[in-house]
Amino acid sequence: MANVQDMLDLLIIGAGPAGISAADMAAQEGLNYLVIEKGLIANTIYRYPIGLTVFSTPDELEMRPNTLHPCREKPTREELLTHYVRFVLDRDLRINTEEEVIALKREDAHFLVRTTRAEYRSACVLAAIGAMAHPRRLGVKGEDLPKVHHRFVEAFPYVRKEALVVGGGNSAAEAALFLAEAGARTKLAIWRSDWENRDPKRGAIKHWVRTPLERQIELGNLEVLLFREIAEIGEKEVRIVLEDGTERTIANDVVFVLIGSDADLSLLRQVGVETYRSGLCEVPVYDPESFETNVAGLYVAGHFTLARHIKEAIAVPRRIVPLIARKLRSAAR
Repeated sequence: MANVQDMLDLLIIGAGPAGISAADMAAQEGLNYLVIEKGLIANTIYRYPIGLTVFSTPDELEMRPNTLHPCREKPTREELLTHYVRFVLDRDLRINTEEEVIALKREDAHFLVRTTRAEYRSACVLAAIGAMAHPRRLGVKGEDLPKVHHRFVEAFPYVRKEALVVGGGNSAAEAALFLAEAGARTKLAIWRSDWENRDPKRGAIKHWVRTPLERQIELGNLEVLLFREIAEIGEKEVRIVLEDGTERTIANDVVFVLIGSDADLSLLRQVGVETYRSGLCEVPVYDPESFETNVAGLYVAGHFTLARHIKEAIAVPRRIVPLIARKLRSAAR
């Protein structure tokens, strides 16, 4: 394993919108920085369904004002990916892709970061790791069958097949919509509280998803099942308990369990970062101004913090990286 002898000022873990923004600011501040990404640039966006129209408008997603110009009101997955990749390439930001951080350790006045390729020493670390490492599971019999997926990519392989989507958020609703429109015989198992929710602040299905979704229901291409729980997933059927307590067995070829996901906080815990539960999510403890954790020199940003939207994920590093640079320069005097 190679060793990097030069001390980095800032090592950034993750090359999503927050990590890219942090790298851009680190370059502007003249810091010796490096981004380590276990997947690809903007990997979370890359894992969106093919052809997906992103929920947000360009001003909430772009790295610089008026630089993202989609063909329609909202960009597609492909347009947004291109925007982030071009931003990295045009500025020649230092990002190592397909390299995973596997160990993080505090040593004296710096951090030792071990990856699948090398070891790095850095005065500060910024973790911008995203929140999709661990898809949530139902924990029911049959969930490990090959036909069960915790990520939706595209609908075309499931034309004329019996498809079940389980979940109550936009990801589940969009998957059900794509499947129904593409010709799958689709059912959406959703809790009544989620189906009847119309409050955007509480995660309601976006109106531009709900409207065509309801159209597919009217056309008979989609059935909504208000349910209590999935009882069992079989090879060719699924047993589901409806909200009134009755059980129904439905024919089934494929299941998409899209009930959210969680960040992998094991690296942060490894070095002593404290966490707490906020709703369904585990969140690191950090200073709301500097985003520094209880471990001095270790910062967080991005979707696994309380600043969860892409716009905030981009904005936070623009505030905190100059603070980190100022702190490093002060310590060097």
